[in-house]
Amino acid sequence: MSRTRRPLKSSAIPPNIPPPAKGNNRVPDEASLDELIFLRKEVRRLRKALSRCAPTLEMLLRRRGFTVYKKEPAEDLLIPGKKLLADYYRQLHKYSFRLFLRDVIKHQEHFTLQQATRYATPRVTAKYLRFITMIGLAREGKEGYRLVRRVRSFGETLEWYIAELCRREFGAEAVWGVKFKRPKVGGDYDVIARLDSSLLYIEVKSSPPKQIYAREIAAFLERVNDLMPEMAVFLMDTELRMKDKIVPMFEEELAKRYTERPEVSRMEKELFQINGRIYIINAKDSIIRNMEAVMSRYFRR
Repeated sequence: MSRTRRPLKSSAIPPNIPPPAKGNNRVPDEASLDELIFLRKEVRRLRKALSRCAPTLEMLLRRRGFTVYKKEPAEDLLIPGKKLLADYYRQLHKYSFRLFLRDVIKHQEHFTLQQATRYATPRVTAKYLRFITMIGLAREGKEGYRLVRRVRSFGETLEWYIAELCRREFGAEAVWGVKFKRPKVGGDYDVIARLDSSLLYIEVKSSPPKQIYAREIAAFLERVNDLMPEMAVFLMDTELRMKDKIVPMFEEELAKRYTERPEVSRMEKELFQINGRIYIINAKDSIIRNMEAVMSRYFRR
């Protein structure tokens, strides 16, 4: 005896939304925009519900024989208090602001507007200086500025930002600056995240391509082989080309490891992939947009 399926009820579905007209490329009307906003909220809600059913990040790591030894060191983290974190996070979306912070960290004891104006106009740089002063990261003196605390590099702050991006934009459970006690493969895992029941590992590089060496590519691939994540991303915070140096180094390292070297193929622009599992990306256009391209490519395989 067949049973008729009852339609799912949802009090949150907005009423009286007309279907989109075929062949119509005009700007969406207000009702269509409301529907889009509703659907985005529904996707976030469903992801959270699914996330509660999926194993935790700790469990995914334990199944692979990994236990976190240390994580998220705060010694060199340059972030404001909790109430100002959201504004700071949004500013970090801008490549010019991240470059500005690197310069500020280099001259942290004393810097002027002129010293910080390398990658943005004086007007934009002045705006950034006012912002980091307002949120308590810097103080203004008679002849310039200084950071309120000493930090060795921008690296930890960038790792924090990428982990926060995974949480806020993709609903992931994420940790950064992770250390494991492993006898063969050492070093930090910059960012590890759980997306539903998939494990994502991101290696974050704040240096330009000319400062990346073959040993760093080899170490990344060793960690990927040890951790066995579903997705691994080699992310460089630069708008320079990956094809000139980084991709050839990956090709050389893969040739050493495999008789039949896996192809490093271009997804689009300066985004590359290896066997649909390892991704090489930069910050051109935006890190969020490029991470979205990676997620879309992986989940649509």
